[in-house]
Amino acid sequence: MTLNTPASQTVDLPTDEESKGLILIVDDTPHNLQILSTALTKQGYQVRGAANGSMALIGARNIMPDLILLDIKMPEMDGYTVCERLKSEALTQDIPVIFISALDDALDKVKAFTVGGVDYITKPFQLAEILARVENQLTIGRLQKKQRKQNERLQAEVRDRIAAEAQIQALNADLEQRVFQRTERLNQEIAEREKVQQQLKHMAMHDPLTDLPNRTLFLNCLEETIQDTQKQTDQSFALLFLDCDRFKSINDSLGHLVGDQFLVAIAKRFQCCVGDQLLARLGGDEFTILLKNVSNEQQAIDIADAIQRSLLEPFHIGDNEFFVSASIGIVMSSPDYQQPTEMLRDADTAMYRAKAMGKARHVVFNASMHEDVQSSLQLETDLRRAIERQEFILNYQPIVALDTGMITGFEALVRWISPELGFVSPGKFIPLAEDTGLIIPLGEWVLREACRQLNEWQSNNVTDIPLTMSVNLSVKQFSQPNLIETIDQILAETQLPNQCLKLEITESAIMENSDSAAKILDQLRDRQIHLSIDDFGTGYSSLSYLHRFPVNTLKVDRSFVCRLDAADDNVAIVQAIVTLAQTMGMDVVAEGIETTEQQRQLENLGCEYGQGYLFCKPVNAETASEMLANKNHKLF
Repeated sequence: MTLNTPASQTVDLPTDEESKGLILIVDDTPHNLQILSTALTKQGYQVRGAANGSMALIGARNIMPDLILLDIKMPEMDGYTVCERLKSEALTQDIPVIFISALDDALDKVKAFTVGGVDYITKPFQLAEILARVENQLTIGRLQKKQRKQNERLQAEVRDRIAAEAQIQALNADLEQRVFQRTERLNQEIAEREKVQQQLKHMAMHDPLTDLPNRTLFLNCLEETIQDTQKQTDQSFALLFLDCDRFKSINDSLGHLVGDQFLVAIAKRFQCCVGDQLLARLGGDEFTILLKNVSNEQQAIDIADAIQRSLLEPFHIGDNEFFVSASIGIVMSSPDYQQPTEMLRDADTAMYRAKAMGKARHVVFNASMHEDVQSSLQLETDLRRAIERQEFILNYQPIVALDTGMITGFEALVRWISPELGFVSPGKFIPLAEDTGLIIPLGEWVLREACRQLNEWQSNNVTDIPLTMSVNLSVKQFSQPNLIETIDQILAETQLPNQCLKLEITESAIMENSDSAAKILDQLRDRQIHLSIDDFGTGYSSLSYLHRFPVNTLKVDRSFVCRLDAADDNVAIVQAIVTLAQTMGMDVVAEGIETTEQQRQLENLGCEYGQGYLFCKPVNAETASEMLANKNHKLF
């Protein structure tokens, strides 16, 4: 059997004389094989690749590598099984195996060492770490081989001494000196090996970027603290879970190198606040603090406040100055906590509650938060099932001309009628769908059904005027790489003319990635699909993006419309939006019109279109059909 390098291109391998060792990489992900193969080859190693466990076993027997890098999670045969089989065969049992896996649980690492692994590297891996660990294991292997050869030579000398007893007396002093010297060298090599092992142990338990304890070490310490507290009931402690707010924007704008330097600076800032208390980095921008011997909740809150105050000072990274805040979850020790993961989970829950409340604050965990999380998880399960069962319907709210009352189009609004839960508010399930990614299949269904319905009205001659159908696109939908292809496919399936579709997009969806947004909007404009900015005035409201993007309509947010009667400021804001739209050749639609006074003011301000309960609540397709037929498209 021939084992090839994992990439389609040829990799120049070093010759046997140049090679630092032969390494077999076993991974079912070609991309991982390519990265590791390239990196190791550049370092002077010979590399062979295997895409599954069976190939790995055959390859190991045939090429007898100096070291095997073995992935754990593979189809048909996982890495644990491969390692057990290698260790069961005399031919391959001495080949060192380093596991590489995304599994970071301590039990997974214990199992890896139990089946015969010599080391364990967690994905996503750092190439520098892999190279260091590979070199350490190969060095250990060379030392072991050298020691075996020296032992064989010593045994040969002993046999010669027995065979030539007369010569042994003359050579005894010299031999003893040689043995002593070799023993000294071996002791030195053993000491160096122990030092390497200590370094590897430190690396396994500490974050390579900040050198803080990592998740594994933190959970071990937390477990010991829980056990000690159970033995001494008069002691208590607290756990703080910290997450930096808006850290992603720093990484995205300035790159990961600056982001890493920022994390190191943040870790030092936190360490100054907590002193000798245990501070750990769990990963990314998440940190935890174990506060031992904390007698009450207020002491933990005081530490959280001190951390928040410390973050008021700017961070200086190179020529850049940054400010950052943190959301902090606090959980107090309790006899109910038996496992460290349970306590960490609740601290994480409290942290996310702090983020939801506006960030830059702390929240102390209580039992109701856990119930909320469980309720949210159950609702997510119900939502997934609802999408599979198509438990959703569309309601349609008319968009009317404010001067004539003529219906010019509809906005499609999704409603969930669950057999078990009954009516579920969109304000409850839409944000959940956004968070879980379920908005992608749900949004596709809404778009398809709305287009189908308008085409049905047109085909049945329910309407003889060119109505439009407005459909909301979420941020996640807008960021999908196949968005244009999906829209094209739906329009082709429903046979709805492109110009009858109006897509409503929020300002945040456009501004999250303005370059790619411009390309998408240009493609939609080329298809004669109308584009509307939803809730205009509540987001970025930047004139620059309006000049850049082909927008047809601005929708005035209901928060401005509902206060038209109360404050002159809101009238001025609406007037500014209308004037801006007219200057740029755009239509204006006002949302949430509920009173005739609001309608009158909007019409006087030059707003052409509106929707709201004053004219009609969202209705089902049948009622909308009757409305079009009976009222001759007019609502007043």
